[in-house]
Amino acid sequence: MENPRDMAEHTPRSERKRRDSFGMFDGYDSCSEDSSSSSSSEDSEDEVPSIPASLPIIKNNGQVYTYPDGKAGMATCEMCGMVGVRDAFYSKTKRFCSVSCSRSYSSNSKKASILARLQGKPPTKKAKVLQKQPLMAKLAAYAQYQANQQNQAKSKSVVPVEGFDWGQYICSNNLVGAPVSCFKHVPMGMCWGDIAEGVRVEVLNSDTNLSTKVYWVAGIVKLAGFKGLLRYEGFDNDSSKDFWCNLCIPEVHPVGWCASSGKPLVPPKSIHHKYSNWKAFLVKRLTGAKTLPPDFATKVQENMQYPFKKLMRVEVVDKTHLCRTRVALVEQVIGGRLRLVYEESQDGTDDFWCHMYSPLIHSIGWSRSIGHRFKRSEVTKKMEGQMDAPSQLFLKIKDVDQSGEWFKDGMKLEAIDPLNLSAICVATVRKVLADGYLMIGIDGSEAADGSDWFCYHSTSPSIFPVGFCEINNIELTPPRGYTKLPFKWFDYLREMSSIAAPVKLFNKEVPNHGFRTGMKLEAVDLMEPRLVCVATVTRIVHRLLRIHFDGWEDEYDQWVDCESPDLYPVGWCQLTGYQLQPPATQTTREAPPNVSKQKKKTAQYKGQKKKRKIPVGRRPIGLGGPLRRRSFSGDDEQTPPHYLSHFSGSGRPPTSGVEHARSLNSEASLQLKEETPEMDEFTFSQGISDQESNGSGSYYIRQEP
Repeated sequence: MENPRDMAEHTPRSERKRRDSFGMFDGYDSCSEDSSSSSSSEDSEDEVPSIPASLPIIKNNGQVYTYPDGKAGMATCEMCGMVGVRDAFYSKTKRFCSVSCSRSYSSNSKKASILARLQGKPPTKKAKVLQKQPLMAKLAAYAQYQANQQNQAKSKSVVPVEGFDWGQYICSNNLVGAPVSCFKHVPMGMCWGDIAEGVRVEVLNSDTNLSTKVYWVAGIVKLAGFKGLLRYEGFDNDSSKDFWCNLCIPEVHPVGWCASSGKPLVPPKSIHHKYSNWKAFLVKRLTGAKTLPPDFATKVQENMQYPFKKLMRVEVVDKTHLCRTRVALVEQVIGGRLRLVYEESQDGTDDFWCHMYSPLIHSIGWSRSIGHRFKRSEVTKKMEGQMDAPSQLFLKIKDVDQSGEWFKDGMKLEAIDPLNLSAICVATVRKVLADGYLMIGIDGSEAADGSDWFCYHSTSPSIFPVGFCEINNIELTPPRGYTKLPFKWFDYLREMSSIAAPVKLFNKEVPNHGFRTGMKLEAVDLMEPRLVCVATVTRIVHRLLRIHFDGWEDEYDQWVDCESPDLYPVGWCQLTGYQLQPPATQTTREAPPNVSKQKKKTAQYKGQKKKRKIPVGRRPIGLGGPLRRRSFSGDDEQTPPHYLSHFSGSGRPPTSGVEHARSLNSEASLQLKEETPEMDEFTFSQGISDQESNGSGSYYIRQEP
């Protein structure tokens, strides 16, 4: 059997020229029974919409090559239907394009099966039917097979995970997805460019009777994260064949890919009758339009490579004692998210999930260098292949000058409670570390031994100056047991004989993040960080986002920074192979009749420091069985979600969760240090209340004598 590549060499130059710049073949419209079309419909073609200018522009000289079959000097292969110059054909009779076709023709059954496969109809012996074949069938099929094999070999990590249907969810509710450019830490986040509605791509044509893979041009009608709603060219305002597609998968190509790869462009069967000359239609419709960059697929592959490898050693927060770190080993890397197993874990189940850019992980030796508490590992013998993760792989923290006015022990501030991320609480600086790091404690709920202090950098967007919540109309959670309500900072500072941390020491930078209220995204449930859930941005305060998990009560909302590595665009889970948790349904979130709903806004302490108890009816259902959302205490047994087997040997991560325990003497309060009352009375400058925008807002407190 002759190699298909050799067949390509037999293809005459004139035949190769038959393919125009869009990869179309003359006679392609005869793949359908009805080739009669009204050319009058061409007059109703829409104008090319305005699209950002940085994407490649499709250019064409307007020339359409036509080589009518059956004329002098031309021949049609009676086996595969290829049309070419007669002199280049095989044998004296010039009936076949190659030795392979000549030999195959002798078998009528072979001939019949090939014709039936190509035509999608009963075979016929008439050469006239063969003339209707616009494709080099064998070569195209073989090339497609090779391309599929190469794509699978190159990009195992790009195999999408099917699950929750984002497209139906967005369309049925008329929702908006946050753009990829909002997420700098995800693949293509820094080079998404001007991909927008109106951009054209080449994709598989699913509206065809042909058994071989054929393609057609489609335009982006709507964008939601990585996913685009596509419409085939020629359907105009008809949305009946629209479909959602992840734009980063290997099956999406820039316009011109078919021509350069020898793949056929065939119009959908539903509209094949609309135009008599589809090539002219494409030339008119696509000239001046925008398409994907030619290296788009290459960039996706490059962005899907992650520097962290299995068995790398890191320091990570101890989920049972927030105040210290432990050594852990990288066990899995999925889309930049790391499954870390603590070094002392015997069975590999004592684990912790976080992103590689999380502020919770550090290089080996970090704790000692800044004076942070560290639990020394009792493991004396390292496993083969272990190595310390290079320091350059970790998130670089901004340098700060601690020589001048700086944070001091006992200073008061406001901070997001890491054990109840829906609450911003009254907090205290408990210890000042090196390199700008601080140990923070939540007033009224600290363990006597300080085991639930947690480390924030001074530039962290999760700590705020005194008065931040009041100025921005956010409910501040007072200390547990504090009875003088409503809470007033002035009175509290005087009672505690303490002072507020200076406003100028906090990070007030607000990037132009691009998020808007109501945008959909995929977000990590930081109370159970192995879960990534369907979520919504419900509020924006400067750089702070209020993330709501769809289908769940507001009490499970979380305050997250706009640049958090735990936020992802729509389609991220599908692209990386991570399991997405769908919204809780009405039946799964309804509480039993005997469970009374608590009012959300009350003056009492709201920072849930005890283990979160969820009624059975409220537990979300995942693909792997019932899943329970839980707090850092992690007391409930849980069934983890399923993951693709090619990401790890086990096929799915074991039950874990962030098991930070504030249950250790959570009722015991820590004696506050008595500070010299270098106090002045504070009044708050009433600026714009609750600035929910991208612009910087006023944190500032006016100090009066």
